[in-house]
Amino acid sequence: MKKNDKLGFGTLAIHAGQEPDPNNGAVMVPIYQTSTYVQKSPGVHQGYEYSRTDNPTRTAYQALVAALEGGKYGLAFASGLATTNTILQSLKKGDHVLVCDDVYGGTFRLFDKVWTRTGIEFSFVDFTDLKKFEAGFKSNTKMVWIETPTNPMLKIIDIKSCAEFSKKKGATVVVDNTFMSPYFQKPLTLGADIVVHSVTKYMNGHSDVVGGVAITSDDAIYKELKFLQNASGAVPAPQDCFLVMRGIKTLHVRMERHAQSAMEIARYLEKHPKIDRVIYPGLESHPGHAIAKKQMSGFGGMITFFLKGDLAKSKKFLESVKIFALAESLGGVESLIEHPAIMTHASVPAETRKVLGIHDNLIRISVGIEDIADLKADLEQALDQV
Repeated sequence: MKKNDKLGFGTLAIHAGQEPDPNNGAVMVPIYQTSTYVQKSPGVHQGYEYSRTDNPTRTAYQALVAALEGGKYGLAFASGLATTNTILQSLKKGDHVLVCDDVYGGTFRLFDKVWTRTGIEFSFVDFTDLKKFEAGFKSNTKMVWIETPTNPMLKIIDIKSCAEFSKKKGATVVVDNTFMSPYFQKPLTLGADIVVHSVTKYMNGHSDVVGGVAITSDDAIYKELKFLQNASGAVPAPQDCFLVMRGIKTLHVRMERHAQSAMEIARYLEKHPKIDRVIYPGLESHPGHAIAKKQMSGFGGMITFFLKGDLAKSKKFLESVKIFALAESLGGVESLIEHPAIMTHASVPAETRKVLGIHDNLIRISVGIEDIADLKADLEQALDQV
């Protein structure tokens, strides 16, 4: 097979890191369901000694995600938050992390409720305002945490501009690329040091695995994270690695359909008399639309919108959908719908939600790959109930 940099995304998604098994020619990487490996002599092994440290199925999986992001190294973890948690372990007491103000509720909870106990400082700032971003730096700022598009307000952050300023300050730049996947956005090419994904979402795409990955091209960062991955042990099981690899084989096809349908639904909702406002990066009305076009090759499958009404009307609408599943998470082949204030972002304080705009009439949908006519009809009949 040719080198990764000569291959298209779809070819990489199907083949990168996944050579046929040399022992029997199996096309699919086997599930190496083993915890330990025989050694010829003490300390002399064939590259594997214990599956917390390394596993052949995980090795293939990590090579695959690294290739898709255009990175040198990939590291797999048991969840997206396990990935985030391990990266934070590279910091020390007294360090400061600058975080975009609108992040996944679990990320906020981990930073604000857990890591603050260790003496690490966090500041949550609106990164869409570069002046506020730059003003947020302190003398002890060691890491910048970017999520773009943000969750759930779909703010678009200029990765390149933020990364350039962060490098001048000596801070490591981490970008959560979960919402876009490497198919639509490659943060490493824009200056990020580490890219993270909750592979639970688009990368796996079938709502049957919880997992996370980190990708980097920096040798020193990889060495540190590899040590922490082994030392902390929050690694995925071999079958989970296998399932995500299987899901990734259709990532490019799925992302195209997600984005195509999301754009059509966003335009439909934008014209609906019962909808107050629609937030989708592909719409010209989105304040970050120009930046999105510059740093993304597509606009993804996530839409946030505001109903005209209160919490009672929002609940009625959410209880009335039939094809959209009222459930947390996103990025699966099936369409999901949720209420951020009550569900995914309940851990964010009410006053913070208010500042961010996460109100009781805010709805977030993950547009799946079902027939678009059926999805629009489902939303229409549910809106009729409000």
